[in-house]
Amino acid sequence: MRGFIADIEDLTTDNGDFRRVLYTGRNLQLVLMSLKPGEEIGLEVHDDRDQFFRVESGSGEVVIDDETTPIADDDGIIVPAGARHNIVNTGDKPLKLYTLYGPPEHVDGTVHRTKADAETHHEHFDGRTTE
Repeated sequence: MRGFIADIEDLTTDNGDFRRVLYTGRNLQLVLMSLKPGEEIGLEVHDDRDQFFRVESGSGEVVIDDETTPIADDDGIIVPAGARHNIVNTGDKPLKLYTLYGPPEHVDGTVHRTKADAETHHEHFDGRTTE
């Protein structure tokens, strides 16, 4: 089958990994994320890609270019290319979300079980897609 079809809410809420790449196309990538209480993605900038986040469970805050906004279940966030951004789990349970990068950011199939793993083994998209 071409493409990707699944219950993204269940996949997201069941995910316990800091980062898990589910699907990589030529122009778009689907990634699950889970942040522990007090954990954050870390301040970052993607100069050449837009990013969409959807919160499935938990609460936190998003920072985009120094503006902080609370986030919770069912919130969607768009971060335009070039914007400095971070997501922080300010709640007392895991913050479960998925993100879409356009174009892809990570190597297809990447799994970072922890944030430390992600910081140690971060490899950028190499042009290979899921299909």
